[in-house]
Amino acid sequence: MDLRGVVILVVEICLTITANANLVFEVERRDIRWNSSLSEMISHDVHRRGRFLSAVDLNLGGNGLPTDTGLYFTKLEIGSPPKDYYVQVDTGSDILWVNCANCINCPKRSSIGVELTLYDPKDSKTSDSVYCDQEFCTSTYDGPIPGCKSDTQCPYSITYGDGSATKGYYVKDNFTFNRVDGNLHTTPQNSSIIFGCGAVQSGTLGSSSEQALDGIIGFGQANSSVLSQLAASGKVKKIFSHCLDNIRGGGIFAIGEVVEPKVKTTPLVPKMAHYNVVLKDIEVDGYILQLPTDIFDSGNGKGTIIDSGTTLAYLPSMVYDQILTKVLAQHSGLKLYLVEQQFTCFQYTGNVDSGFPVVKFHFEDSLSLNVYPHDYLFTYKDDIRCVGWQKSVAQTKDGKDMTLLGDLVLSNKLVVYDLENMAIGWTDYNCSSSIKVKDASTGVIHTVGAHDISSASTFLIGRIFTFIFLLTTILNSLTN
Repeated sequence: MDLRGVVILVVEICLTITANANLVFEVERRDIRWNSSLSEMISHDVHRRGRFLSAVDLNLGGNGLPTDTGLYFTKLEIGSPPKDYYVQVDTGSDILWVNCANCINCPKRSSIGVELTLYDPKDSKTSDSVYCDQEFCTSTYDGPIPGCKSDTQCPYSITYGDGSATKGYYVKDNFTFNRVDGNLHTTPQNSSIIFGCGAVQSGTLGSSSEQALDGIIGFGQANSSVLSQLAASGKVKKIFSHCLDNIRGGGIFAIGEVVEPKVKTTPLVPKMAHYNVVLKDIEVDGYILQLPTDIFDSGNGKGTIIDSGTTLAYLPSMVYDQILTKVLAQHSGLKLYLVEQQFTCFQYTGNVDSGFPVVKFHFEDSLSLNVYPHDYLFTYKDDIRCVGWQKSVAQTKDGKDMTLLGDLVLSNKLVVYDLENMAIGWTDYNCSSSIKVKDASTGVIHTVGAHDISSASTFLIGRIFTFIFLLTTILNSLTN
């Protein structure tokens, strides 16, 4: 037998066996440093705004640190045969969309460390068109689209606050997800879903973006979201949770009822486009900030928005000023300066958790959110620390500053979104560990573990190349 054939055969076997390496081997996290400027991160945040299965497990990658990827993403399988697509996980928007074949200005490569793929409806045996006169389209647009004809595809178009935009048309295809059927074990299962096929991208979604992904999966409350579609078809309950790990990267993302750990909740403000909650007050080092009683009112779409698709935390100017004053009160000698004209920074060599206070957000029904100094103070470079709080750039319809809490305060916490009971809750948690979820039909409880897509990929590739090198060395010794 040709020795070259031995190399090819054994490498193929290695690839097959290690395809599920993240379930078998210890995963080493690759530190993917974000090369973009902090200003680009701000820009990213601006454009943000029958029988049930036991649960669904979505593998996570990325890191919410401002100096790292600044986002979290998951890998989806779409089409027949299925292909992999890496999309940002976003609780602040609704639809799933991916870049499509013949797309104008779509990115072709990414610095995040994933391979990008364009979706082509012609390559999938189960792909189908969605037309503008069909129920999904008319309900999404709250009525008929002007000028709609029976052979016109249902369009989608989203323009963000920084001018970035995505537009295309809706398609229907198979979506393969990981059904949890045992402890740390899943089985692939299909469901037909409708999602956006991106035809034109611009701004930070375009070809020049270093943080490019294949698209975005929204976990909002609208009927057009993947969660709502799966729930409508009897596949899942409308409950999901995430634990975003900004220490090791990745984390936990599951659809289903969490039974461990126990999580206390606060009501969601009804009839809101986002996940709005009622913030009562803010405490810094035991001191309750003295603020106008209506500054956190939930009327007119105000409230406080919880959004995993936003990197930082944005506060009304009055709130920001008081928090900054209080957290720096014990360090009057610090020399403050601006980085990129937006971030308040200073030099500090000590342990921030020992030197600065915890900031506590108190919500309705006595639920608190603790934000630790290592959360809101990030290392810019060397011993330079920067404040992650930002003054709000968005306003409500009545002209008041909006409060928006992103990954800066949500990381290293298990956050549960219970749309069945219109509540949201969280607890401090080790996001590299696991949670327990319940099968809605049998009551059986299963364990769902953490993932880090980018790390698993790096670890797998490293093992493969090491194996090839060793095997080549052995074969060379046999032929000499």
